[in-house]
Amino acid sequence: MNSLNILFILAVMIFSGMAFGRLAKLLKLPNVTGYLVAGLLLGPSVTGLIGAETLASIDIISEVALGFIAFSIGNEFKVSYFKRVGTTPVVIAIFESLFAILFVLAPLLIFGIAEPTFAIVLSSIAAATAPAATIMVINQYKAKGPVTEMLLSVVAIDDATALAMFSVSIAVAQAIKDPSKISLRTSLFDPLWQIFGGLIVGFILGMLFCIPLRWFKKDGNRLALIIGFVFLGVGIAEMCGFSSLLLCMALGAGFANFSSQTNHIMKLTDGLTPPIFMLFFVLSGAELQLSVLPAVGVIGIIYVIFRVIGKIIGAWFGAKISKAEKSISKYLGPALLPQAGVAIGLSLVATQVVPEQGARIRAIILCGTLIYELIGPVITKISLTKAGEIEKTK
Repeated sequence: MNSLNILFILAVMIFSGMAFGRLAKLLKLPNVTGYLVAGLLLGPSVTGLIGAETLASIDIISEVALGFIAFSIGNEFKVSYFKRVGTTPVVIAIFESLFAILFVLAPLLIFGIAEPTFAIVLSSIAAATAPAATIMVINQYKAKGPVTEMLLSVVAIDDATALAMFSVSIAVAQAIKDPSKISLRTSLFDPLWQIFGGLIVGFILGMLFCIPLRWFKKDGNRLALIIGFVFLGVGIAEMCGFSSLLLCMALGAGFANFSSQTNHIMKLTDGLTPPIFMLFFVLSGAELQLSVLPAVGVIGIIYVIFRVIGKIIGAWFGAKISKAEKSISKYLGPALLPQAGVAIGLSLVATQVVPEQGARIRAIILCGTLIYELIGPVITKISLTKAGEIEKTK
């Protein structure tokens, strides 16, 4: 496909996103739901206007969008915030990730629906949560309050807890299948490198970001710096095998804790990102596959339903033992449903452990993505509205 056709497709994606975003707003739904539906209609599952080849050629949009989303989340991670809330976000993230895995795993093993290795590999992906749709809902409705604040922190930390638990689960599954293939490097060092390596490099980049701001004062130059550092973060993550979400989150956190100009930089960032995010969600919608629905079976239904239950109960339990506010324990869990890019990426790794079940795992995760991405933003809006952090008139 030549560059002219790609530009035409991008234009169609933007106009469709705007139209369906407005339709969603008229129906009192989050804009992101409209973007996803627009992409679904344009993608291979419906009209096929955006083909599989085109999706692969513009996949960089997803990397860039997730980099900016993570950067924005990281800017909320100031030392003053953690002094105020303590370890509560970390505790909640650990339990909501752990319970999601256990609640999917338990029925699969107890009722003998799946053999142990397959059950462990599939359930290990349940921990992952996608922050993008959640951030879009928060931004659209200007949600503000303790639940929103905690939600931002938990969805960011979730990426680290999900990667860690996935790595442990995969190691257990490999040990059951073939004990000779288990190694300290694959079960411990690789995930630690992926998590902490990205956090350290990102935090250093965030501190370095503060330096050129001393000489570049104009908004145009600062926009260029923002783009440059986010691109650099995503690029380094890809080259070194880090999580780009964690690295760019640490980039934002490093900058926020060493600069007094956070508000101004985030205002510039917010003016830049709306069309990028719109393209990202239209692209995400186009990647959703309706054809996987008939293939998921009982195991897929268990995965979709019990992951939700695990997330909600895990968030409630984590909030309770952390003595968080009542509104957090009550309304945080339902806002953690979205699942997308990270889960799909983990499913590719998982298929290497049980290659004979690879197609089935992919089908279940893609089905879950379809369902969670379409209903997740709506449930997030409802949860934050009930928590009193979104005005009901919006």
